[in-house]
Amino acid sequence: MSETAPYGTWESPITAESITGNSTTRDDVIVDAVTSIIYHLESRPAEKGRCVLVESETGREIVGKDVNVRTGVHEYGSASAIVHDGIAYYSNIIDNRVYKVNVKDGSPAEPITPENKAFRYACFNIHPYNPRFLVSIFEDHTVNTPSTVVNTLVIIHTQAKTVAPLVSGADFYALPKFSPDGSKLAWQHWDHPNMPWDNSQILLADVTLADSSLTLSNVTTIAKEGSNGFLAWANRNTLCWVCDVSGFGNPWKYDVSTKKAGPIFPSPVKEEFGAAMWLFCFFPFVIVDDVGKLGIFKAYRDGRAVLYRVDTETGDREHIESPYVVVECMRSVSKSKGQFAFLGTKVDHSEKVVVGTIRDTASFTAVNSGTISKGPNFDPSLVSIPRGIPLKAPPNDELLHVIYYPPHNPAYAGTSIEGEKPPCVVNVHGGPTGMAQQGLSWKIQYWTTRGFAWLDVNYGGSFGYGKEYINRLWHGWGAVDVEDCITASRLLAKPPHSLIDPSRIVIRGSSSGGLTVLNALCNSSDTEVYAAATSLYGVTDLVGLVKDTHKFESQYMFALVGGSPEDTKPFQKRSPINYVDKINRPLLILQGDIDRVVPKEQAEVIYNSIKKRGGVVEYKLYPGEGHGFRMKESQCDAFERELDFYQRALGLRESFQL
Repeated sequence: MSETAPYGTWESPITAESITGNSTTRDDVIVDAVTSIIYHLESRPAEKGRCVLVESETGREIVGKDVNVRTGVHEYGSASAIVHDGIAYYSNIIDNRVYKVNVKDGSPAEPITPENKAFRYACFNIHPYNPRFLVSIFEDHTVNTPSTVVNTLVIIHTQAKTVAPLVSGADFYALPKFSPDGSKLAWQHWDHPNMPWDNSQILLADVTLADSSLTLSNVTTIAKEGSNGFLAWANRNTLCWVCDVSGFGNPWKYDVSTKKAGPIFPSPVKEEFGAAMWLFCFFPFVIVDDVGKLGIFKAYRDGRAVLYRVDTETGDREHIESPYVVVECMRSVSKSKGQFAFLGTKVDHSEKVVVGTIRDTASFTAVNSGTISKGPNFDPSLVSIPRGIPLKAPPNDELLHVIYYPPHNPAYAGTSIEGEKPPCVVNVHGGPTGMAQQGLSWKIQYWTTRGFAWLDVNYGGSFGYGKEYINRLWHGWGAVDVEDCITASRLLAKPPHSLIDPSRIVIRGSSSGGLTVLNALCNSSDTEVYAAATSLYGVTDLVGLVKDTHKFESQYMFALVGGSPEDTKPFQKRSPINYVDKINRPLLILQGDIDRVVPKEQAEVIYNSIKKRGGVVEYKLYPGEGHGFRMKESQCDAFERELDFYQRALGLRESFQL
């Protein structure tokens, strides 16, 4: 029988150990275009966070125990492997070299790039008829400062084991793709101060092959207005991508024969069909027939992924019923069978590799691999189902998008305290041009099964709601996001919602979300909204960050905050470190000691300042961790430490001596 107990004190079978130590996350889907065999990249906290290339159906590991299939390109990495006709090519972040291995015979892997730890590779694409030529992003850290790191496209000769320059001159490159007949190469590039979702171009060139070289000619820019990205060939004559010149990322195409580019839909659709390219693998569509006419495109609607069957010739689209609210890494499996694969997550089932088939109707089958490292397997009855809530923020009733998870645990009928509203964990996603989605996360259920409510805030600047919503954060980072979180917290605590206890709201955020958290405590319209807070590798000093961050984001802050390298006043105004004396709420700081995105010194300045004046602050530095915690020990400790911190701050157990 169900019992009652105060919110925030419920016992839960979802432990930190169960959702970290034995769990894995799938980071990418990879399909062999020749054999149609599906593989995925699997991150394993229990193995020091290493990433493994796995055959999805069998669970067979393709790489050795001493290999970590990751890349440091853009620091965030991704797109670190490709498989073609039974040969896997991958980047090993341990030495940053590219290796090839025959997945059929189990022969030892061999390096195909020179030994140099300063060289990084990602985003591989192999020539369809001459597999000795592998195109790749190349990032040279020989002189390792933001202004001196060099990004280019290169050709790796897989037999001669040489690397030759192919394209240079832009600050960044992404997703080089050979046409199906190998006669063309298309790619995306952009320059500072833009991020790829601000403004990026697509270029096309003719390919000429020789025995030992591949060269390009007739380089043409085919898309240059707005953000253009996620390109894929529908057939030898048609290149598709996503362009946001309408205000929303919509499908576009280029006809090689007529040399004309334009939108696929007859009129713009006010839904986002793209993704913020923090990772190269966030691919949002796939072509699923032999002639290149039929595409399956993902869009966002009310914070959930929806799928459309799209005729790329006429622009006709049809909504496909799908149970998956998060869809990432879409790949073609078999065009003759209308099959495609993706990482799919339901509101009540964890992420899986999913195979979709488009015939007269759509069907979806999750791949249950035999991987030795299993994810958590909890009763679905434990799951708190999310609800997307569009709020109207005063004073102008601007839309503000949030996702609310009520406390839920079938072992409890509710609270034992009459009239009690639950404490709430407000989560601030990173980016800041990111978004919270509604797919099942046991990390959220860790809180809701203990009697906490959870609130994800897709503040102004979040992706998925169009360019205008993203641009709300233009010169507003550290203010708009902060006030949106405060507004959402207040609105959910009062009628007509009245879902949470206004005196027991805590806030947490990682990376850029940490900046939001800290400013909420010391540089906002109301520094006492939150009872406690956690900053996970959060930004504290924007002036310092501009001087000491990585190339990919080194000029991002000028658009987000304003100012320039010469004029740092806007950065000083938005930096929590300059208001730390106003923090009067308990603060927990969690940080990796080798973080290059937000160096540990940023966290330590805040900690030492609060500690010196006798404030309540706790700090944990995790050895060997970078920007995000990959190791089991770190992840487990972070969960348990944060729960203990909030329970003490809210008086649910022995409290702080304030």
